Amino acid sequence: MSQNTIIRAVLRSDELSCPSCIPKIEKALRSLPGVEKAEVRFNSGKIEVEYDPARTSVEALVEAVRETGYEARPSAFG
Repeated sequence: MSQNTIIRAVLRSDELSCPSCIPKIEKALRSLPGVEKAEVRFNSGKIEVEYDPARTSVEALVEAVRETGYEARPSAFG
């Protein structure tokens, strides 16, 4: 029996130009396998994701945001 480990990643995006992008980005992130939670904070450009690293990666999270038309990068400072 394997135990799922959920970790938190914080991405940053300086390109969030309007609040209407929030649902699009959150939906794209939540569609990835292993993503439990995705929350975009428009005012700060902060994107918080809780996910299972055995099922997806930070690179996949960044790519999912990129596919919505926005750039994102991992943040070392949460």
